Amino acid sequence: METVFRIEAPRVIAGVARIVRDVGIAEELAQDALVAALEQWPRDGVPDNPGAWLMTTAKHRAIDLVRRRERYARKLAEVGRDLEAASPAGQYLDTPSDPDDIDDDLLRLVFTACHPVLSAEARIALTLRLLGGLTTAEIARAFLSPEATVAQRIVRAKRTLAKKGVPFEVPYGPDREARLASVLEVIYLVFNEGYAATAGDDLLRPALCEDALRLARVLAELMPKEPEVHGLVALLELQESRAAARTGPTGEPVLLKDQDRRRWNRLLIARGFTALGRATAAADGSPGPYALQAAIAACHAQAYTYEETDWPRIATLYALLAVRSPSPVVELNRAVAVSMADGPAAALEIVDRLATEPALSGYHLLPSVRGDLLARLDRPDEARAEFARAATLARNERERRLLLARAEGTG
Repeated sequence: METVFRIEAPRVIAGVARIVRDVGIAEELAQDALVAALEQWPRDGVPDNPGAWLMTTAKHRAIDLVRRRERYARKLAEVGRDLEAASPAGQYLDTPSDPDDIDDDLLRLVFTACHPVLSAEARIALTLRLLGGLTTAEIARAFLSPEATVAQRIVRAKRTLAKKGVPFEVPYGPDREARLASVLEVIYLVFNEGYAATAGDDLLRPALCEDALRLARVLAELMPKEPEVHGLVALLELQESRAAARTGPTGEPVLLKDQDRRRWNRLLIARGFTALGRATAAADGSPGPYALQAAIAACHAQAYTYEETDWPRIATLYALLAVRSPSPVVELNRAVAVSMADGPAAALEIVDRLATEPALSGYHLLPSVRGDLLARLDRPDEARAEFARAATLARNERERRLLLARAEGTG
């Protein structure tokens, strides 16, 4: 029953939110439907279509709620008549009355949960709660935050959406582009936290990667003409394909150059290339930031060994990415590619220019990259100091141990 609810909850919440126009109330009504299932299914048996049963039960409760609100009486009369005509009292729908409507509702829920009026932290928490099916405790564990903090963040997000009167809709025109960027950013951030945990004892948090990838795939199905949606799917598929090779037997990180590429998931790689092809076709020759990152990941996936990687192409792609989505982190990644294409000395010039970037002042990968370049330039004492500094900045215990080991092994 828990599995069924986790799978069906986003669609149920989305369907109910269209009636009550409040995602917080919609979530409560979905939970009420689950309670009803816990009471009735053990007695009457599990229905043939559990998802439809939950949807119909939650919608009936939504109608009852709206009926009690006089200001919604006129709107309710129409919604109630339509729903009751489709589903007589005490019965559930064997199949949704209009699957396209449900997909539209799910898309509305995605855009509502990721509305720019919310902070990035609130968007992530609310998205994982409503669409990822995670409990507050699970979200708190994933991001190493107190459960009370996460609970308050989610409550405030729901209140903000209601207070600001955020419409339960998929925006169109210029507003869609702005809102879609927010949706994609949240999914991307969720995946990144699972792919390389910011802090804690584990490098990976697979559940977060799975949730983000599932949301990206759903979004691609709902918005098949959006190139950056496919670009994000391609990026996540290709990154996730390396998961099994990224850690050793005891969970220690394995650097890209040392990974056993036979352990890379070829099915995910194939899916990634398919999604990248769709992104390229839809972009009409002008790839966006996610598609460019996916193209970089594709270069790695095509190479049988680290040395055979097409580093000049990767450096070029990073240069394009720096134009489309400039950031110090992109420049740092470009420096790594340049070091493989043109040598460590050329890359060190780029890294040294980044030393004064405020955004990288506490970023452990800056001294880590610099340490690697110095080691390759046969400057072991300086490299050792950089690795040690990077270790002091790393918040993830696995990364910290790796950096300390590199400091001790340099020279």
